[in-house]
Amino acid sequence: MTEEPMLEGSDCALRAPFALQVLGPDMAPEFPDRCVVLIEPTDRFQDGMYVFAEVEGVRWFRQYRRTAAGDEKLTALAPNCPDIPLDGVEWKVLGVIVQRNIRRQIKHYRYAGDAERNGRSGM
Repeated sequence: MTEEPMLEGSDCALRAPFALQVLGPDMAPEFPDRCVVLIEPTDRFQDGMYVFAEVEGVRWFRQYRRTAAGDEKLTALAPNCPDIPLDGVEWKVLGVIVQRNIRRQIKHYRYAGDAERNGRSGM
């Protein structure tokens, strides 16, 4: 059994929101190239949330979708980008997008059920 290396820092620091810059048009027009997003680290999410996720070791910024039949996928907002099916692969959500900043114009994202985040948790 292999153990993952310990991350340095306190638990508090590891749970602090962090910012990333969007590179590319995959999530445009809502998140255009070079905008900055603020990510709240969590493994609790639900259908429709914008998430920062890891699928088979590759990290993605996408919208999490779950159908009534239970099928799960990550989708880009740009129509020319294929969906990332999540059935049968190793994946996890690292955080949800809570804010977008485009040239100092800030937009906050509040999701239904935010207080409880009663959607899916972890993978």
